[in-house]
Amino acid sequence: MVTAGRSAIEAFLRRAPYLHVYELGDLDPREAAHTTWIANEPVDAVVLLYRGLSIPTIIALAEGDPAALCALLAANAGALPPQFYAHLSPGVEAALEPRYRAELLGHNLKMGLASPVAGRADEAIVRLTPQHAGEAVEFYAESYPTGYFEPVNLERGPYVAIRDDHGIAAIAGVHVYSQVLRVASLGNIATRPDARGRGHARRATGALCRLLQAEVDVIGLNVRADNAAAIACYRAVGFDVRYAYDEWRVTRS
Repeated sequence: MVTAGRSAIEAFLRRAPYLHVYELGDLDPREAAHTTWIANEPVDAVVLLYRGLSIPTIIALAEGDPAALCALLAANAGALPPQFYAHLSPGVEAALEPRYRAELLGHNLKMGLASPVAGRADEAIVRLTPQHAGEAVEFYAESYPTGYFEPVNLERGPYVAIRDDHGIAAIAGVHVYSQVLRVASLGNIATRPDARGRGHARRATGALCRLLQAEVDVIGLNVRADNAAAIACYRAVGFDVRYAYDEWRVTRS
């Protein structure tokens, strides 16, 4: 399934780091047990199968013409799990037919931090640890029930929160984090429903970026294309839109 070496895969992904921030982060040696890489030599496309969460995820993204990526995915479709989530460049889902049935979960954008976030440390920000897992699970159940938070996320990278008199008001965390590859992708950014409209998400996101930018060179995030409020929030922090992709729930036919 993999004929290309790790260095060749990394070199290919580095050509578009904000498109491939997830894959770059998952090249971290600590993720080796959770990852399967699909790539030919010479590398003209890369597919990542990530098994680190309860349901596997496939990432197959192309910066330009997706023909090579579609051919690679179609050739290896028989080796994929019976059910998985997928992050795919538009049109790449066709490569999974007829073996799989795909349900579109949403159109999304990849954003990248254009310049470092300035400012002093925000004293209202607290760092979350695995000891806060129960509280975080309750927060996300109320504030972001469609998200993908699992307690293990708190062990894989930094999460920060703002508290108020009612508990956690907002959280910003990471889906991908690697000091070795010097990349991070923010995720699970949410505000408690009764605390919205007060700038908490922007403050938490900015604080997390200030923390991360001392450790990594590439900071990205994914956001639904129809979430105008979130896009405006991230633009206010310093992110701009780089790429479009789609998220799918895929099941073997």
